[in-house]
Amino acid sequence: MGLFSKFKNIFKKEEKEDLEAFDKGLEKSRKEFVNKIGILNNKYKKVSPEYFDELEEILIMSDIGVNTVMDFIDKLKKRVKKENIINSEDLKEVIIDEMFIIYVNNEIVVNKINYSDSGPTVILFVGVNGVGKTTTIGKIANKLTKEGKKVLLIAGDTFRAGAIEQLKEWGLRTNSKVVYGESKDPSSVVYDGLMIAKDESYDVVLIDTAGRLQNKVNLMNELDKINKVIGKLIPNAPHETLLVIDATTGQNGISQAKSFKEITNITGIVLTKLDGTAKGGIVLAIKESVNIPVKFVGLGEKEEDLRVFDIEKYIYGLFKDM
Repeated sequence: MGLFSKFKNIFKKEEKEDLEAFDKGLEKSRKEFVNKIGILNNKYKKVSPEYFDELEEILIMSDIGVNTVMDFIDKLKKRVKKENIINSEDLKEVIIDEMFIIYVNNEIVVNKINYSDSGPTVILFVGVNGVGKTTTIGKIANKLTKEGKKVLLIAGDTFRAGAIEQLKEWGLRTNSKVVYGESKDPSSVVYDGLMIAKDESYDVVLIDTAGRLQNKVNLMNELDKINKVIGKLIPNAPHETLLVIDATTGQNGISQAKSFKEITNITGIVLTKLDGTAKGGIVLAIKESVNIPVKFVGLGEKEEDLRVFDIEKYIYGLFKDM
């Protein structure tokens, strides 16, 4: 606890509410993970090959991913040898330290939205059906309008029954204009929406898209067409393409990330329902597997429970009881 008492003090006062959200949202994962580490450390007071074997299994069961875990265990073993760590209790801080290193990987991790210097910022949302894409758009609209931004929503998912109605409802709740059309061609709806965004000086445009991954070629062609329309009307747009993944789907979510990365240029990931899984290690697995930063995480059902992802707050929420 000494480590986390110090850790908690590095956050500014205005970040404490955010910290509490990560604390509460990662409770299931923390209980599962910390309990198992505690049992392991009671079983093996000394670091041994058997200790590492069981730690490896715990990490894999937390959905961190086999390849990530193997690399992680190798790094731990090198640290143990180099720093002459004998007691398993002394390994706790090294585990936490190496978790940071896995995610950051000697890079500058950008978790902020890339806002345009001039004209509207365009954010395209992609992801399979059922991951909470439209709800995520609504929650981000809520966040941005509270920050004083003028937000336009475009219903580019012209295939799913109810998608337009759902987005219209979010428009009412967040006082955001919603553009939709009778056309089954998403590109034409996007075109109309972007013309309005330019004419009426909107700050941010959030675009919903269909979530059909079964036929990659069709989806790739559709997204390619949407991207061309966006780029023609607003140079250098979309400024963000965010992939929405349901954290409770585990390794399936990583497969989706790999598939969408092949189809279009993903700039960030939104991980929904992180509070609903005991396998919160998926955050690390996604970063390791596709090297795309997580930009938002869903830590509850309320509008304000969609939070900007912060690796330090995540690690705090995951390990604070250790």
